[in-house]
Amino acid sequence: MSEDILPLEENPEIRALLARELEEDIGPGDATTLSLVDSASTARASLVARQALVLSGVPLAAAVFRLVDPDLRIEILRSDGMPVEEGASVMRLEGSARALLTAERTALNLLQRMTGIATATAQLVRIVSDYGTLILDTRKTVPGLRHLDKYAVKCGGGTNHRVGLHDAILIKDNHLAFWHEKNRGTLADAVHAAREAYPGLKIEIEVDTLEQLAEALPGKPDWVLLDNMSPATIAEAVGLCSGKCNTEASGGITVETVREYARAGVTAISIGALTHSPKAADLALDFE
Repeated sequence: MSEDILPLEENPEIRALLARELEEDIGPGDATTLSLVDSASTARASLVARQALVLSGVPLAAAVFRLVDPDLRIEILRSDGMPVEEGASVMRLEGSARALLTAERTALNLLQRMTGIATATAQLVRIVSDYGTLILDTRKTVPGLRHLDKYAVKCGGGTNHRVGLHDAILIKDNHLAFWHEKNRGTLADAVHAAREAYPGLKIEIEVDTLEQLAEALPGKPDWVLLDNMSPATIAEAVGLCSGKCNTEASGGITVETVREYARAGVTAISIGALTHSPKAADLALDFE
């Protein structure tokens, strides 16, 4: 639903983020490494997948190592979006032992989170693949990491919802509470008001019942968010929306229930857990 995100390695904001994350970890210096590892020591290491996964963030990890030491020799063996088997090497590195040890944690933190998101997304995409249903992310991301989280969803085969509050309109129940407080009209009127204010943006409206859906549809929204409905009710809603707008199901949908919601015929399913509570993928830097 949103515009494509620039490749990470070409995005100056992301490179600045990496520098800040390294500064957070290193501070005035890596005290342990500086104490115990000679400045002339060199090493070779491999970044290894300890589980089957779908990669995301490999260019970021490489960039972190290069920010610590541009002279490190780095060979990327597997690319973002690729499925990787347990035990496979993702990257080989050679050079200053101090640099490898200092960059290790920051590189892994990013790679493990992003790959965890991509892997979870890929699982959901596979489950609903028979129905052509889109798997969407949400704005439930770590502040400052949204572009990375959404990039990871795309690596897993998912689709990005709006990036922020600026690139699409989503009229939710809290907005409608204030709208109704002023007696401004129906849900369709709310859609019309949003379109008049921002004619260039896609408009989506959240509904909790079929009655609300019927009230909203005359406003001709681009999408309707069917929130916390059962699959049976979703199927009815999809019928009402046929030929009129796209449909998105949301609200507590899990790996166990996502196929049932896809079977109901929705255009897309959004799952906040992809980014608000991802399980980190198991990757490690093994020194030779």
